[in-house]
Amino acid sequence: MEDLAVGQAAELSRTVAAADLDAFAAISGDDNPLHLDEEYAATTPFKGRIAHGMLAAGYISAVIGTRLPGPGAIYVSQTLRFRRPVRIGDKVTARVEITALDQTRSRATLATVCRVNGKVVVEGEAEVIVPRRGP
Repeated sequence: MEDLAVGQAAELSRTVAAADLDAFAAISGDDNPLHLDEEYAATTPFKGRIAHGMLAAGYISAVIGTRLPGPGAIYVSQTLRFRRPVRIGDKVTARVEITALDQTRSRATLATVCRVNGKVVVEGEAEVIVPRRGP
């Protein structure tokens, strides 16, 4: 908490593979054919398979837990707005930026966003508990 400042940001990028959709479906139980069946997905307005929205949201979680605020951070809340589909082969860049700090409660508010080719695919806001360094 002591090393954080409003305006600090961090990001990571991941390229979505078909195996990621299969693994996410297996772990989450979300086996919607829109994500898993190319033939079915071709009949939808998306004209092909798209990633689970929560897979992209998971990339935000990865930034929070590993980069900013980092290890020990605990989610309190997260809002999400899904703006565009994420497709197999897309490179998703997840970014978080500190917008507010509450030293008394050891909490940070973060603007969260995922982009593909510079276009927003997911956006929202998170509140997290930030661990203190110690006495």
